[in-house]
Amino acid sequence: MSSTETVDSSAVSSGTISDYVEAMGPSWIAGAIAAGPATIASLVTAGGAFGYSLLWVVVLSAGAGTLAQYLAMRLGLLTERGIVAVVEDNLGETWAWLLVGDAVLAAGVAQLVIMKTVATVSATVTGIDARIWGVVWALVLAAGLAGGGYRFLELAAKVLVLLVVVAFVASLFVVPIDAGAAVAGLVPSVPSGSALVAAGILGGAVHITLITMHSYTMRARGWTREDYDLATVDVGASMLVAFGIYSLAIFLVTASVLTSGDLTTVGAAEALGPLVGDSARWLFLLGLWGAAVSTLGGNTIVPPFLLADKLGWGTTIEDSRYRGLLVAVALLSAPGAFIGGNVLGQLVLVLALGTIGTPFAIALVLYLLNSDAVPESNSLVANVGGLSLIAVSGGLAANFVVEQLGGGVGPLSGFVLVFAVALGLAMVGLGGKFLREELLA
Repeated sequence: MSSTETVDSSAVSSGTISDYVEAMGPSWIAGAIAAGPATIASLVTAGGAFGYSLLWVVVLSAGAGTLAQYLAMRLGLLTERGIVAVVEDNLGETWAWLLVGDAVLAAGVAQLVIMKTVATVSATVTGIDARIWGVVWALVLAAGLAGGGYRFLELAAKVLVLLVVVAFVASLFVVPIDAGAAVAGLVPSVPSGSALVAAGILGGAVHITLITMHSYTMRARGWTREDYDLATVDVGASMLVAFGIYSLAIFLVTASVLTSGDLTTVGAAEALGPLVGDSARWLFLLGLWGAAVSTLGGNTIVPPFLLADKLGWGTTIEDSRYRGLLVAVALLSAPGAFIGGNVLGQLVLVLALGTIGTPFAIALVLYLLNSDAVPESNSLVANVGGLSLIAVSGGLAANFVVEQLGGGVGPLSGFVLVFAVALGLAMVGLGGKFLREELLA
């Protein structure tokens, strides 16, 4: 089965909603990753610990995530190539390998913890040991992605994201929402101790894996510059609308009925039962399950896309080498189900590690969108928005590094520090290169 499908955007220009849903796709995979257990963990913690006061951050995260995907979409469509190849041609092999290492590290660590979450929720729902579920899901991933490729993943992402949104929105009807407090939460404020939680919410929407994968999923769909309008709608529908509603629903449910910021993602679902009834508990639990599964599938394709592009291989399942990478990443995720410890803290750590790598990815995208790599440069508004994303994500990353170093330099904190310093220096070098080119132009 071919994993590349050309879409005639004019065919849906005056069609029904179902026509648009069928035509859209690439950004829904990014939305499936964003709408994952790490984001749920941040939203649960925020709602349980701080009530409605961080609602403004939830709204902001949807807008920021949409902007980041829009910039990635522009680069992918205007170059009609994968981001790694574009970086290598315009900046050199060292920059390309740095991007690949950055993204693969973030996605690889996330893969293990996401598998642990999927297995844990599966065990809660079915009563079957989580470790067995880890092996089962790894095999399902390997067979599904190697056999169906991109189209299998896109269909799964669309179905699961829509079901997850419906599940969490439905839970709003069985949970009492304090409308007055919710409106007050739209006024920006940062309660004491909430900075890292706010960072987690924003980090889930603006993440290096989402930014780097977008050019490849659009190529898998066969989209070109002629599909610019459709691609823009795709980004808005998946990130601004679907992801935005999803985040709002989870946050409002937990802010309304939970009072502890120490709950795990599964614990939040279990806690809803005695508080507001078993229906809310099961809706939340099934929503969490769908979100974790969709994120696991979407995250699996990120390392194979980037590595295959860097090595000059095909990025569809027609290339057996790419298919082998898909199977390898899927199977290597199984050990995640055997990891001990509290998954909530691990999810936050995964999100934070990804946040460290995100400013560098955004900086690369902005550089390329203002270079000869594209036929038309970014607008001033798009550039200001991109720089704002770098400032926000960079600030979140800096906070995380400072927190890690607060207890001294150990193996983990030392790795985080080296990782952050290396990417920080790379960003400074990239900025200097851009300024020199502008001054000599």
